[in-house]
Amino acid sequence: MFGLRKMKYIELSVLKDDINAVLEYLGTKAAVQFPDADNTQESSDAADIKEIIDRLYEAGNFLGIDLNSESYESASFSNEDSKDEDSPRIAQDICSRIEELKKRENKTAEEINNVNEAVNEIKAFSRMNIPLSDFEHLSFLTLRIGRVDSKSVLQLRENLKDRALIIPLGHDSNKGKGSAGTSTERILAASSKKGRFALDAQLNKASFEAIAVPGNSREPSDKLIPSQMLAGLYEQRNALNGELEKIKSEKETLKKNHESVLTRLAFLLNIKLAIEKIKSRFTKTESLYHFSGWTPEDMSAKIAKDLSNLTGGRIAINAYPPGEVPSIKSGKEKVPVAMKHNAFVKGFEGIVFSYGAPLYGTIDPTPLVAIFFTIMFGIMFGDAGQGMVLLLLGILTGRSKKFFGKFKRFSTPLISVGIASIVMGLISGSFFTNEKIFIAPTRIITEFFTGHPEDRILHILPISESGGSITKLLYFFAFTVAIGVIINSLGLLINIYNRLVLKKYQAAFFSKTGIPGLFLFWYALFFAIRLALGGNFLIIDLICFSVPLLCIVFGHLIWRVIKGKKPLLENGMLAFIIEGFVEIMETVSSYFSNTVSFLRVGAFALAHAVFSFIVFYFTDELARSGLTGTFAAVLLMIVGNAIIITLEGLIVAIQVMRLQYYEFFNKFFIETGVEFAPFKLSKLEKS
Repeated sequence: MFGLRKMKYIELSVLKDDINAVLEYLGTKAAVQFPDADNTQESSDAADIKEIIDRLYEAGNFLGIDLNSESYESASFSNEDSKDEDSPRIAQDICSRIEELKKRENKTAEEINNVNEAVNEIKAFSRMNIPLSDFEHLSFLTLRIGRVDSKSVLQLRENLKDRALIIPLGHDSNKGKGSAGTSTERILAASSKKGRFALDAQLNKASFEAIAVPGNSREPSDKLIPSQMLAGLYEQRNALNGELEKIKSEKETLKKNHESVLTRLAFLLNIKLAIEKIKSRFTKTESLYHFSGWTPEDMSAKIAKDLSNLTGGRIAINAYPPGEVPSIKSGKEKVPVAMKHNAFVKGFEGIVFSYGAPLYGTIDPTPLVAIFFTIMFGIMFGDAGQGMVLLLLGILTGRSKKFFGKFKRFSTPLISVGIASIVMGLISGSFFTNEKIFIAPTRIITEFFTGHPEDRILHILPISESGGSITKLLYFFAFTVAIGVIINSLGLLINIYNRLVLKKYQAAFFSKTGIPGLFLFWYALFFAIRLALGGNFLIIDLICFSVPLLCIVFGHLIWRVIKGKKPLLENGMLAFIIEGFVEIMETVSSYFSNTVSFLRVGAFALAHAVFSFIVFYFTDELARSGLTGTFAAVLLMIVGNAIIITLEGLIVAIQVMRLQYYEFFNKFFIETGVEFAPFKLSKLEKS
């Protein structure tokens, strides 16, 4: 339960034809941690796949499709998928269709914007009293009115594209130059001033014949601008809007028909990309890949068997214990640390790894962290109703796949502390700050066991009629200190064991966190209890205090004597005396503060009870003042409990983590290890 998983170092030689299937297997099992490679260059295959993936995500964004929705947890992925060489081609074909539609949409939207700008400009000029011929003198707009062959209008628009607007003004039966007997159409061509040269060039190619417009009239210009001009713009805008609606309909059809295909392709191609990237880190020949990594010992036999079956025996696998790996023996590398826990303990692994990974071969502190975190949180946050809220949040985060599913890693801790808070709430008699609900059942229970009915089992607030409430509160604080004693002792025991396993005997036998420190700590507690019970100071006490302190102060010197190192006093006698005095002061003060620090557990439990009492008191008072007061009481109860759950919940969680970090972890986390981080194909998202 408290041991880390044993690890093995494996070396694999895999044929080129089998490498993808092997890596896909290892990725789905999260079985092997590959060493980091320096100066790894991305392969051309990886670059090609990445380019296709980028196009897929752009296409998905255009259609409004979330391409990160599929994962190994929700999808079946077979070897046939990993061998599917058509997925890049299929993805490119679909992307090309979507990209063409996107171009059409952008072009149509831009044309609509240009038409709208032209309409606004022409409407603005219609309010001005200037002749149409004066448009030639404007600095931002060029207008050409005339006739061209009807067959040339479409070609003219295609050639000019977004550089000019071609607005039809109706058919013209007059024969223009070069248009004998053919149908001509009057048009208005508009462009920016700097685009007029391109406009005129294309008009000349289309045999454009200008129509003379009177230029000396001083009548309002809306009479000089042909009425067909605005009508033609409106007609063109309506046609473009129709085209845009058609494009939107095509988008919806594409999304409906290709959403699952695009999601699947993104999933498969991301897998191919991950495999190509990891392959680029391996040593390879023309037909063979050679690579190595760390795997848990309890998985190594099954991995070897499965890979042999997968490749038809065309694979070579060698496994070595950590002690036989040269980089481990030389100290250049650390064995990665992997844990294997039940669902309850696993939820608290993040707390341990946020501080640091234990060294390989040492004790795994996670089970103790899970137990003490749950107990201390429950003590400080004792309310059955509020605990039910935490329990419900834990269930929702564990089972929901939507919003609450984002916080799945907090599910187990929330459920655990929720149950602990409910238990503590039943003991202290609090339900959503209401202190009267549990009085009747608590009286029955306490009378059955003690013969004396009590309103609640534990009076945290010493304001009741019970004369023993202060005494019970003091016992409660003593209980929280006892928890601190247990946690400090376990931290020291873990450190001693770890130092012995790692063969760091000086730290185990001659340090304040070793055997002398543990003995001093326990004897100081024994001495304090004895004095509290009326005992006296004895000569044996002086000896029991002096021996461990002398071991701590002279430990470094004693170890140098044992090892035969000289000089014995590296920095001189004065430095040795000063260091010894500081060491004694630090040892005594640290153990005292580490123990007393756990009084905060009782203090925060008292603060929680006070806050709850305030909410309950005012709620109860308001409820007695009529209908309006009842409504205000309900509102106060809801808001008050929400504040307590949110604010105090965070504060209590922080305090529990602080106690774990500073009073427990720092006893044995002198050196941290490396967390096991295997190659994993669990949920692949575009970064």
